[in-house]
Amino acid sequence: MNAKSAALFVFLMAIAIAAAFMKRSDVYLLTLYCVFLMATMGLNLTVGFAGQMSLGQAAFFGIGAYHAAILMKLGWPFLAVLPGSAIICFVLGLALGFPALRVQHHYLAFATLGFNALVFLVMRNEEKLTGGTYGISDIPRPTLFGFDLSGHLAYFYFTLVSLILLGLLLWWLLRSPWGRAFAALRDNPIRAESLGVNITAYTLLAFAIGAACAGIGGVYFASLVEFIEPGPFHFSTSLTMLLAVIVGGSGKFFGPALGTVVIVLLPEMLRASSSPWLKFMQTWYLAAFGIAVVLLMVWLPGGLLSLPEKLSGKMGRGK
Repeated sequence: MNAKSAALFVFLMAIAIAAAFMKRSDVYLLTLYCVFLMATMGLNLTVGFAGQMSLGQAAFFGIGAYHAAILMKLGWPFLAVLPGSAIICFVLGLALGFPALRVQHHYLAFATLGFNALVFLVMRNEEKLTGGTYGISDIPRPTLFGFDLSGHLAYFYFTLVSLILLGLLLWWLLRSPWGRAFAALRDNPIRAESLGVNITAYTLLAFAIGAACAGIGGVYFASLVEFIEPGPFHFSTSLTMLLAVIVGGSGKFFGPALGTVVIVLLPEMLRASSSPWLKFMQTWYLAAFGIAVVLLMVWLPGGLLSLPEKLSGKMGRGK
């Protein structure tokens, strides 16, 4: 175990221990962070490692959530619903990847945005299936091998372990020949094709795997909130997820982990602050947060994880 792995293990253990002493609302936020991180890790593979723009991640997040909600209300077990959601989103991700074979950059962004809008309209208008704006309530928490996970702490630990397993799977994938093919596709598609990389297959896989991760996150989200309606799956959520990837560091494995802290946890911490020095944040936290993100993108376009490289470069020039 190297130093980075040891530090990560200690950090995760510290979070797991600290959660036992937190308020219920704080544990809920930590669980929500884990859920969103599942989706943003998948988006980072699509955008950061494969270089394919996507503004449809919230649609897959919602498809996973609604699939889980409908089937779990019918009595399906969680472990039967989870792979089904992943497979459905994987197949739909393959289909969404086809526009990427013909268009790129902002044209591709609009294509994926249109997909998100279409899915959102289906969720809102197909009341017989999705409940429409009334949503679906009383979604059960899972029971795993006889253990009831309905408690807030039990469900947090379950989600955290699932996140770690998904992260390890993506870590292995990105360090396999597939990961190197994704990087080649991002850096120079023409050169990658000349070296024998199947551009069509890897473009479609980038969307499909990223979509599957969002679908998995959606399943955990449905059980976490126990009530879903179309609002959380609007295209603005896709923008938020993309912002988390960019802020943390697109194309860096731990970029989404840091970016999701900034996007999910930091706004709530600012809003709930009771410090007299930060009292104004209770009213202006969204404005302050927006300004901070704009400044970050100006001074650190590579995301927060590029800060050590930038500081070392300045120190090198100073010498």
